[in-house]
Amino acid sequence: MSHPKTMIQPSAKTTKPGKGGCPGEPSLKKTIKVALVEDQPKARESWIKLINSFPDFACICACATGEEALRIIPQEQPDVVLMDLFLPRMSGLECTVRIKELLPKTQIVILTAMDDQELVFLALEAGADGYLLKRTKPADLRAALLDVLAGGAPMTSQIARRVIESFRQKSKVRDESMRLSIREEQILMLLSQGYANKLIADKLELSIDTVCSHLKHVFNKLHVSSRTEAVIRYMATKTSRQKPDGPS
Repeated sequence: MSHPKTMIQPSAKTTKPGKGGCPGEPSLKKTIKVALVEDQPKARESWIKLINSFPDFACICACATGEEALRIIPQEQPDVVLMDLFLPRMSGLECTVRIKELLPKTQIVILTAMDDQELVFLALEAGADGYLLKRTKPADLRAALLDVLAGGAPMTSQIARRVIESFRQKSKVRDESMRLSIREEQILMLLSQGYANKLIADKLELSIDTVCSHLKHVFNKLHVSSRTEAVIRYMATKTSRQKPDGPS
């Protein structure tokens, strides 16, 4: 059964360094490739047009779902991914984690209408390099994209304040995850691989009630309230443990 094509592939740009850059801004030798993940068709079209209007930028692919993004974005290897959080089925948070695993050098900037404190914190733990609101002005969006490529972490002042508040409240969360039991680690690992509770129970030869009991303890230890949040926090902590101390 065929399904509607949701990827939009604009023609590649071959523009020279733009004349409309900010004073003192260095000339860019190549077009900056941007991928977009946005499920609303009208919004997706608007963002594509806006990105392509920036000097030296090109929206090389636009995906409507996280699943589509995981198929297409690794092939396109963009410099930056603009990621919506609220997608059908796979969330933008989970998609961010998985793209970062495949393309660790690709910058991912969350672009959403929500400035909820918990979402900001989870997005950063998932591997996002910046967090912008959809009401961000076009000039500020372009500046943010340049900033993240230069090693910055672009955020609006409101978002930055929420990040500070989140870290103040949850500074011990990562340490908590180190105290997971071996069984809890096993269950989280299977959960991160997409296994449902019944399959986890079968694989570990446990009852579903036992699995649910372990998950409840995990939620309490990680200070989360859902399976998705638990997986993101677990994967973020696991990544931080494996991260080398210096450049290779």
